[in-house]
Amino acid sequence: MKDNPIRFAAIGLDHRHIYGMSQGMIDAGGEFVAFWSEGDPQPLEGFKKRFPDVARVAGLAQLLEDPTIDLVLIAAPPAARADLALQAMRHGKDVMLDKPGCLSAAELHEIEACIAQTGRIWSVNFSERFEVASATLVDQLLAENRIGKVVQTLSMAPHRLNAQMRPDWFWDRTAYGGILGDIGTHQIDQFLHFTGAQNAEIAYATVGNFNAPHHPRFEDFGEINLVAGDVQGYARLDWFTPDAAPNWGDGRLTILGTEGYIEVRKYFDVCAQPGTDHVFLVNGTECQRFDAANAGTPYFARLAGDIRNRTETACPQHHTIAVMRLAIKAQAKAVRRGHLSNTDQAKARH
Repeated sequence: MKDNPIRFAAIGLDHRHIYGMSQGMIDAGGEFVAFWSEGDPQPLEGFKKRFPDVARVAGLAQLLEDPTIDLVLIAAPPAARADLALQAMRHGKDVMLDKPGCLSAAELHEIEACIAQTGRIWSVNFSERFEVASATLVDQLLAENRIGKVVQTLSMAPHRLNAQMRPDWFWDRTAYGGILGDIGTHQIDQFLHFTGAQNAEIAYATVGNFNAPHHPRFEDFGEINLVAGDVQGYARLDWFTPDAAPNWGDGRLTILGTEGYIEVRKYFDVCAQPGTDHVFLVNGTECQRFDAANAGTPYFARLAGDIRNRTETACPQHHTIAVMRLAIKAQAKAVRRGHLSNTDQAKARH
């Protein structure tokens, strides 16, 4: 395999993240073999425009039983991802999943057992780090000890709702993981990664439905407080990006150190510099802005190398599992506010 490109397939195209996942592997030298999807989900049309030469197969088994396919990309509905990943790994495939990689502690336990039994790679694409060049630059600045010891991370992750584009499963947290179990994985990933923590505790978590009363099982707001030793983390997530915003969300990350801080404005710098990937550094001798657009996104090339060499350079397996375990715990622990479903109202009364 070392001299040949990684051959990969996609199974499930129910989230638009499949576009970036697929293009990332192509850019890393991979060969996109084919795809399978149950039904015709909304992202399918855009997928065909981006990858017109990739053939659709009629049955999932055709891809799983193809011994020449090394990697499977999974962006099926969240409730189906664990089972599809397990099938793929048991057929000798490595997998890359859209987040969340699974929805329950029981699913995660079965995945861990399967990894141990098969030796396959189970990688969740935390795109808010893996597909963001400014995150690569932050790694470099932290490695250079530009802000001293990290004390706290502050993450703000607004998203645009685009309600008219959302499938039915999106509105039910039991089907998509809830706001903390789903997009909260990005913030937990960044906290563990940029602080160097192996694990953390969920000190506090809350979720709310403040603007979607017709979907009482949906959560449009969430908060998490994380603690790892003497390092703290706070994350706010929401689905309230206004229509006038030039991108789907003004995602920001601030990393506080004992000798300075770094702020990242990932997707736009509101009413200031154009473009994406803005990084600001302030310490005892520097106060400057970096354009990180050319810093690169090495996750995909590293994953290709890991598939060839059976290494863990893209993202350590224990880190991916720790992120998912914490996201599931946060979702289960969260205090619920705002418009509540009947079940949540009963829980609140007790």
